[in-house]
Amino acid sequence: MKEFIHEKIDLGYEDLVADTRPSGRTYSTPDGSRYPSITTVLSILSEEAIAKWRARVGIEEANKIGQRASGRGTLVHSIIERYLLNEDTKDFLPHIRQSLENVRPILDERLGTIYGLEVPLYSSHLGLAGRVDCVAEFDGVPSIVDFKTSKRVKKKEHISNYFAQMAGYAVMWEERTGIPITNTVVIMDVDDNEPLVFKEHRDNHIQLLLDTKKEYDRRKLFFN
Repeated sequence: MKEFIHEKIDLGYEDLVADTRPSGRTYSTPDGSRYPSITTVLSILSEEAIAKWRARVGIEEANKIGQRASGRGTLVHSIIERYLLNEDTKDFLPHIRQSLENVRPILDERLGTIYGLEVPLYSSHLGLAGRVDCVAEFDGVPSIVDFKTSKRVKKKEHISNYFAQMAGYAVMWEERTGIPITNTVVIMDVDDNEPLVFKEHRDNHIQLLLDTKKEYDRRKLFFN
């Protein structure tokens, strides 16, 4: 098993205080500000497609599928984090261990020094906060790295929301640390297929994030 090297970057705080409600999640920052979760804001981009899907399969079935997918995604994140921390992963269920085995060659061969895992970040400039999966060298380049699971193969043009999310994390990271990162990476475990790796420059997707945050603010003002 590869031994991963960690060089933790001091953010000046340990964590952000999360508040999760039906309307979404917000984070309280050390300076007393409260910002919406970047995931909550970007959910606007998929709400129409999700509404159509829920209508097609039925609300009860959609809820079951959503809960299963969410549970699996959380467990896959957990086992990858445990692996990257150089800790034992034998206590996970076999199908979750298989997800790790699927992506392990990518992690072993392409992931270098790790600067943080599950890092709490926020940006006063963007008015957003969140928790990034991984900040590390990928192919020798400092990168924002996100781990995803999918039941089917996806094309890069269909995951622009993922890249908008990581673009936000990159801005937050630079604002909090002074260290610029422009490379963003998605590592995706796909059911019954080879895992996928997508790489994008931060600046290609920052405008989508800004536009979506503007729509989120407009709705909040309207409904309040």
